[in-house]
Amino acid sequence: MKRTVLILGAAGRDFHNFNMFFRDNPDYNVVGFTATQIPNIANRRYPAELAGKLYPKGIPIFEEKDMETLIDKHFIDEVYFSYSDVAHEYVMHLASRAQAKGASFVLLGPRETMLKSSKKVVAVTAVRTGAGKSALSRTLTKILKKMGKKFVVIRHPMPYGDLTKQKVQRFATMADLDAQECTIEEREEYQPHIRDGNIVYAGIDYGEILRQAEKEADIIIWDGGNNDMSFIKPDLLIVIADSLRPGHEMWYYPGETNFRAAQVIVINKVSENPMDVKRIQKNIEKANPKATVIETDMDLIPSKKMEIFGKKAIVIEDGPTVTHGGMKFGAGFEYAARMGADVIDPRPFAVGSIKEVYAKFEHIGSVLPSMGYYEKQLRDLAETIDRSGAEVIIAGTPIDIAGLLKVKIPILHVDFAIKERSGSLEDAIDKFLKK
Repeated sequence: MKRTVLILGAAGRDFHNFNMFFRDNPDYNVVGFTATQIPNIANRRYPAELAGKLYPKGIPIFEEKDMETLIDKHFIDEVYFSYSDVAHEYVMHLASRAQAKGASFVLLGPRETMLKSSKKVVAVTAVRTGAGKSALSRTLTKILKKMGKKFVVIRHPMPYGDLTKQKVQRFATMADLDAQECTIEEREEYQPHIRDGNIVYAGIDYGEILRQAEKEADIIIWDGGNNDMSFIKPDLLIVIADSLRPGHEMWYYPGETNFRAAQVIVINKVSENPMDVKRIQKNIEKANPKATVIETDMDLIPSKKMEIFGKKAIVIEDGPTVTHGGMKFGAGFEYAARMGADVIDPRPFAVGSIKEVYAKFEHIGSVLPSMGYYEKQLRDLAETIDRSGAEVIIAGTPIDIAGLLKVKIPILHVDFAIKERSGSLEDAIDKFLKK
C-alpha cells in the first residue's frame, strides 16, 4: 500500500530528504511540506521541475501549526521530521501531536539521506547554531590552501527565493550574490568564503550540486547550517561545541547525533566560560570517548579603527544565532562591551517585522537580529536603527551590510576567527589526508 506522507521542514533539510528518499519513489505520496523558523516560506510550492515525475503540479508548502488539520484532511500515514536546531523535547512534542492524530512519526537517518562523493569529504557541523561553525570552516580552507589542496565548499541550503532558479547555485564573486538575490543570512555565509577566494556551491538539488563541485576539486568541504547533519557522507567529521551552552550537545537534535558521530570535536569559546568546559569534556567521555578534542577561542576582529568608547551604539547580530539559536547576544555585543560603547536596547524602537521577531523570541537581549529575508524586513531593520538614536552600528556579522541598509550613521563590522588553545586542526587534517 502506498503511504501518505507529510514532511515537516524549514526550507532546507526537508527538500533534501524529499529528493533523496521520496522523489520518484512510487511507495509514497507526499501531500505537502510544512514550514517554520524562517518567515514567508509557507504558502508556496515545491516546483514540479524539482519534484519529479510523480508530482506534475509540484507539492504545496503549509504552515506547521496546521499539522493536525493536515493529518485529518489528507489521511496522513507518516509525518517525517526534517529540520534542525531544536530541543529533544520539542521533537517529541511534535511526535506526540502527530501520533495523537493517528500518524506515525519518522526521522530519516544518514544512510538514507547522505550522498556519496568520489572525492574526499571533510564535513563541519555543530551541536547548536552560533557555535562558531562558519569560522571553523574558513580556518579549514586556509589550512588546505597552505597544503596546496584543491577544494570547493558546499554550503547547507538556504533556498528562500525562486526554488527553480536555486536548484544549483555557484558563488565565486560578490556579483554572484546580487545576481542570486541573496538574503542577509545567505550573504553572512557566502561572502567571507568569496573574500578568501573560495568557490561555494549551494541550492536545492544536492545530487547535481555535488556532481558539479566534484569537477572542480579534490576535496569537498561541507559547511553545515544550524546543527544539521551533513548531506554528504564525510570521511572526516569535525563537530564544534559551544562552551557558552554546555550540555546542549546532549539536548538538541540533531546536534547530539553529530556529537556522537564526530572524529574531531572542537570546544569553542573556552576562555569565555572555562568552568563549564569540563561539563562538555565529561559528555565527550560518555558519548564519544574516541574523538580527538581541540579547544579554541573566538578572536574578535574589527574591520577598521574606530573609537566607540562612550558612544551610543546599536548592535546587529547574526539572525539565526539569536533567534532559534537561543543566544541573547553574539560577537558584536561582546566587542561593544569590551570597548566601552553605550549599547542601546533596540527593542523599544522596533517596528513591523522586527517587532514581531522580538515577540516570538523573547530571550533576545539588547541586540538587533540581522533579519533581511525580504525587502520589508530590511526597511524595518533600517527604521528601527533610525528610531534608536544610535551614533554607530556595531555589526557582529561577517558581511558588509552597508550596501543593504539605508542608514546614515557609521558601521563597524566585527568579524571572528578561530584561535587554537590546545590541539591542532592542521594536525588533524594532515593525519586525515595521509590515511
